[in-house]
Amino acid sequence: MADVDALTDIPTTTLADLLGRGQVMDIGIRPLWGPVPRVAGPAFTVRCPPGDNLMLHAAIYRAAPGAVIVVESGDLDHALAGGNVCAVAQRRGVTAFVADGLIRDLAEVREARFPVFARGVIPIPGTKSAARPLNERVRCGGVSVDPGDVVVADEEGVVVVPAARREETLTAARAKLAKEAGETLDAWESDHRARVDALLAGQGFEDVQG
Repeated sequence: MADVDALTDIPTTTLADLLGRGQVMDIGIRPLWGPVPRVAGPAFTVRCPPGDNLMLHAAIYRAAPGAVIVVESGDLDHALAGGNVCAVAQRRGVTAFVADGLIRDLAEVREARFPVFARGVIPIPGTKSAARPLNERVRCGGVSVDPGDVVVADEEGVVVVPAARREETLTAARAKLAKEAGETLDAWESDHRARVDALLAGQGFEDVQG
């Protein structure tokens, strides 16, 4: 989908301005190596109970090329994936992992330049015993993610663009970026200072003369 690919050109800061806090994952979901490229793709959603990683390992063979695999877990004691799982996902065309949990083999993942946004790393792997449905609504980093929502992630954070709002969000983002590109810093500063001073005056703030 062309508009999904086009969202790779939109900073997460711009998307966050348009979509609000509710579509932005919390600061614990962060790139595990850098500088990481901005990525965007339709969500392929996975739910892994604490201590188990079976469904993420299953997902790498089922997600379509270009997908961002989004994992609900919350487990901070076991890794959801390691270097080989990330390598296979990358080879099969998966764009990135966004995981509310941990991975291991970070050096391998970094060397392969496979984008992983997660809570951190730990050397101990999870088990593989809990089968769960794939591609159902999950919660990752405090945000509800449906299959097909567009996940955009970069060094600033992770934003979820609801599938139904994809086109309107892209249009609004392009307009916002075009406006900002045509504005000089002098003009921005003048407008910014006027707005700040007006807000201060509205609250009775008085400058101290010294």
